[in-house]
Amino acid sequence: MSEALVATEVPGASVPGASGARQFWRRLRAQRAAMVAAAVVALLVLVALAAPLLTAIEGQDPTTYHPSLIDSARGGVPLGPFGGVSGDHWLGVEPETGRDLFARLVYGARVSLGVALAATVVQVLLGVVVGVAAALGNRWVDQLLSRVTDIIVAMPLMIMALALLAVVPGSFPRPVLVALIIGFVAWGTIGKIARTQTLTLKELDYVAAARLSGWGTLRIARRELLPGLAAPVITYAALMVPANIGIEASLSFLGVGVRPPTPSWGQMLTSADVWYQAAPQYLLLPTAALFVTVLALTVLGDGVRTALDPRAASRLRVGAGRRQESKAVKEVTA
Repeated sequence: MSEALVATEVPGASVPGASGARQFWRRLRAQRAAMVAAAVVALLVLVALAAPLLTAIEGQDPTTYHPSLIDSARGGVPLGPFGGVSGDHWLGVEPETGRDLFARLVYGARVSLGVALAATVVQVLLGVVVGVAAALGNRWVDQLLSRVTDIIVAMPLMIMALALLAVVPGSFPRPVLVALIIGFVAWGTIGKIARTQTLTLKELDYVAAARLSGWGTLRIARRELLPGLAAPVITYAALMVPANIGIEASLSFLGVGVRPPTPSWGQMLTSADVWYQAAPQYLLLPTAALFVTVLALTVLGDGVRTALDPRAASRLRVGAGRRQESKAVKEVTA
């Protein structure tokens, strides 16, 4: 009964289940840019997961030094053309150390993507729990949790992350620590979204019907409210992943994130800026990887948002292109 009331009470709402998933997939497929971005993201994830296999095929690893491949007389510049590119080192070697760049790049994808995804999961879990609890609690609970959320939102993320990372013992696994700190410091916005959406949903008739049926607060939240939160939460989470990749790269670049010898794209950039003339690929490769990943995830996140809410046009398209995309989405949803 509740699902039927959702469909009638909320314009544009779709009934959860297989039919809703099919409609979402059809709307997403209507957006070519989002599908291209999804293919790029899938390829990046595949490369990250297959990093041990890819480096085994190349015959290298991300931590072994090759002093014979660098010119110590010139300050550690890689020997050979294009930074030491060869059949044994597909993308050349790292200046000063001679470590294989391809191995460090693909292993860096595991760290950068893993930290961003883990931080996003922590943000979503904390934000949804606090937001729903604030909306369903009494006035004092709502006031307390709302003020805590306001404080979290007002905190300068980079400064808090730098402070926390500086005091944690170095023995703690750094990628896990970075993911936890990003997640615990940056969940405020999604908490506000969850609270606002829950306040709207709990006034609808199907929630009132569930309450009159004798359902408890936890059961109402799990069965009636969380499905209604799925669309806005998934939409925002999809856009949080590229932001978290940028935060991890910034922290590693500043020297307080992932530390050597663990490869990370941001950590690779820490010392690459002094080699842009002698070995430009050392700077360009991790920069290009970060740019492509963040761009693909941003476009995919915008596509997911548009597919979940077909009434909203893509924010990444303007002019005639945007109108054509909106028309295509309307045709698919008709």
